[in-house]
Amino acid sequence: MQKLVLLGLAGAMGSLARYGLAGFVQRATPGSFPLGTFIVNVLGCLAFGFVWGVCENRISLHPDVRVVLLTGFMGAFTTFSTFTFETLGLMETGQWMAFALYSAGQLLLGLALLWLGLGAGRLV
Repeated sequence: MQKLVLLGLAGAMGSLARYGLAGFVQRATPGSFPLGTFIVNVLGCLAFGFVWGVCENRISLHPDVRVVLLTGFMGAFTTFSTFTFETLGLMETGQWMAFALYSAGQLLLGLALLWLGLGAGRLV
């Protein structure tokens, strides 16, 4: 139960950080390009990789702490970091077909289903 509470709190902090940073960047830059989301996603990748690397090579964190940091905070901050981490894992292990299907599938199927969902939502 404690793990779930901590996971939820970390998720709340991650979503607030995402909202704050993306909003700040978007307000500070002209134009309609979604730079706020772009910055959140790339910084999320950097932070996810840093935390993973530190945990792998420098300090040993309890698996529950890793889950709270990476799934809770980072998962709410940006799921893109998880996507890129998993994609890199497929590349590093030489699973090229899985890499291609996963990366292209996420983008293409995600766009198609977003379009489908948008259309269905507009019909309601």
